[in-house]
Amino acid sequence: MPETYFIRDLLFPEFEVEIGKTHRLFEALPENQGDFRPYEKSMTLGRLAGHTTDIFLLITLTLTSSELDMAIAWQPYTMRSKVELFARFEENAAGALAAMKQISDQAFHQPWVIKRGPNTLFSGERFTYFRNQGINQIVHHRAQLGTYIRALGLPLPGMYGPSADGI
Repeated sequence: MPETYFIRDLLFPEFEVEIGKTHRLFEALPENQGDFRPYEKSMTLGRLAGHTTDIFLLITLTLTSSELDMAIAWQPYTMRSKVELFARFEENAAGALAAMKQISDQAFHQPWVIKRGPNTLFSGERFTYFRNQGINQIVHHRAQLGTYIRALGLPLPGMYGPSADGI
């Protein structure tokens, strides 16, 4: 075992596992229920699935830029079909993996800013944003999608072991 580890080397295996779990959950999404929302204030299933895949693009931008203005450089995606969702997901996940392979520890500790026009949403260490709004947010929104799948009465795949559906 090497005596020195890079942050990316410690996170990479976990990130690859989370990509696989996200793919598995996306497989369980129904094709024709993009407008479904379990509650009035909830995003539609199509928007939440799109948002979840967009997080992988956000990770790429976090790791490869010093700042993002969502008012200028961000177009939210809404799933229109599973084929389209998977194409976008695979592209975004591949970009995030490539960015992770390149980032140095020094770059992880550099400042990073995300804003929407004049409003700063986050200003701090790149690693903090990556961890909290990248990996943690993927897990969070995947869990939300799981509640949508369950509300539709569809089988839910397990993420950290088998689900009640035995998948």
